[in-house]
Amino acid sequence: MVVRWSDGAMLRAHALWLFENQMGDVTIDERTREGKTDPADLPDAGILVAAAVGGNGDLEASWRDGSVARYHSGWLRHIADERHRPRASIPTPVEWTTADFVEPVTVDGPATLTDDIALHEFLDALARYGLVRLEGLDTTRDVLPTLGRRIGALRDTNFGITWPVSVDIKPTSTANTSLPLPPHTDLPTRETPPGFQMLHCLVNTCTAGFSTMADGYAVVRHLREHQPDVHDVLANTNWVFFNRSPEHDHRWTGPLIDYGAPGMPLTLRAFHPLRAFPDMDDTEVPAAYAALREFSRLAGSDEFQMRYPFRPGDLVAFDNRRLLHGRASIDVDGGRRELHGTYIDHDEVYSRLRVLSRHLSRS
Repeated sequence: MVVRWSDGAMLRAHALWLFENQMGDVTIDERTREGKTDPADLPDAGILVAAAVGGNGDLEASWRDGSVARYHSGWLRHIADERHRPRASIPTPVEWTTADFVEPVTVDGPATLTDDIALHEFLDALARYGLVRLEGLDTTRDVLPTLGRRIGALRDTNFGITWPVSVDIKPTSTANTSLPLPPHTDLPTRETPPGFQMLHCLVNTCTAGFSTMADGYAVVRHLREHQPDVHDVLANTNWVFFNRSPEHDHRWTGPLIDYGAPGMPLTLRAFHPLRAFPDMDDTEVPAAYAALREFSRLAGSDEFQMRYPFRPGDLVAFDNRRLLHGRASIDVDGGRRELHGTYIDHDEVYSRLRVLSRHLSRS
């Protein structure tokens, strides 16, 4: 069936799709709004015998057994306008370099903990630019889980639901040393690395250790347009990533520029301490190392990498699969620096953003 509107919008609706979406507790459970038809029980497509627009503007479909199903015109238009798609109500990512931003986009921190408009502003900017800073928050450990509960479920990992980033005597991660961290993404050892990361600064009396950020999307675009040979090597040669401890042994193999399956977001697997072994033909290894060198050089260059101080009360949220974050070396004799971190997946952030957009549009 083809449904057309007077403004030119059109929807092609297959008979069986209409059949399995009948309201009134026919094929859609009224309590859950979920389908209840076993695909094995679907009829043939010839079950649809007629269609018409009812007096109230809704669609009426007549079936072979004489029954009639009605479909709300607003719901059909919602589908025709593709507002059912995963990217619906999610802003299109905007790539940036240091010509656009020298510090993260910054919004009021305390407001996001209580006000839905402020939370929407924060999540919208996070989805758009991949990086947002909240400022003026309390420097207590309850801030991060409180913000997390406002958004969705935090992602547990071998580091815990929340975790400290400070200089440790017996560190379990390079992040917990005073060493510099070049541009990287976290947990490339996972089949699906965490979507977003949030870091809340509790204490920072160090003069060194500036944080860094580069938009990986912009770096990848630059390579695709200006150095396609380097891009192709990074997208088509695999490395084994691993993260081991007495209790954990996480491993994954994949390319640094990981496009994944169709429709999946681009994932950058770029953390040199966890990149262990080349998983490619021997003849490809020299070009793979040369491409790694160029990628890291670009991501750490003045053109792509911003550098900014981490102030107590700041919380920086960023897309861990897109943004390349790092920091300069920390002068442990010059002060104390303690962050509180957590991960939260894309699904949780985008779900809350869609719900907030829906609620705020009605108010």
